[in-house]
Amino acid sequence: MPSSTLPSTEPGRRRFSRLLVASAAVLLFLLAWKAAAEVIGKDIILPPPERILGIASKLYPTRLFLDALEGTFLRGLIAFGLSVGLGIAAGLAAGIWPLVDAALAPFLTLIRATPILALILLALLWFPSGFVPIFAAFLMAFPVMETSAAEGARAADPRLLEMASLFRVPRRSVFFRLRLPAAMPQLLAGARSALGLSWKVVVAGEVLSQPLRALGTGMQNARVMLETGQVFAWAFASVILCGLTEWLFDLAAKRTARHGL
Repeated sequence: MPSSTLPSTEPGRRRFSRLLVASAAVLLFLLAWKAAAEVIGKDIILPPPERILGIASKLYPTRLFLDALEGTFLRGLIAFGLSVGLGIAAGLAAGIWPLVDAALAPFLTLIRATPILALILLALLWFPSGFVPIFAAFLMAFPVMETSAAEGARAADPRLLEMASLFRVPRRSVFFRLRLPAAMPQLLAGARSALGLSWKVVVAGEVLSQPLRALGTGMQNARVMLETGQVFAWAFASVILCGLTEWLFDLAAKRTARHGL
């Protein structure tokens, strides 16, 4: 009996151990932060964590913050959706047809080589302030998604593809029954990377473009007013947003993998 119950308890023990280690790491980080703030002794440079918590508890329930959170969330969601949708379409096409891959390669190389700050500054000249973060985040996340999709398209077993060709299996069936299932692990990994990148670039774009209703705008306004504690509070909100959406994505990805979709 004990041996039969071991497999069911082992995953729970591993999760508890990971949670314990993560909690200890966070506690050590906060203690180091507190010690550094005490040594510096100037809130304008590094306020202590309890001061950030107090500022956040007053800021987060306000209409100003909630509107900013909604605006940033919508921009990140749009950028992520565009990068995933177009990235999957372009990547699968590039993985299946070498000519498409060759045609996309110069543009992807150009996007990867261009600094994100330069893209945001150029976008400020081309688009309204509210669209600048979306454009910049899309350009950063699209190559990640495209590369993952292309690698996934090439992951299908060539022997199965050859057999399908010999038996003249319809291309639609080959795509949905062979290529797409083989590509799913790369697609999920690429989408997770694109999700985290989208939030980071969206907030960075908001700091420079300063649209209405944006976490980045709140950070920039607090910086101008030399309110370092508020800068931390706004930045911490963006971290929570990124972490929460990635956690929800992981849950959805595990459910997808469990059902074999």
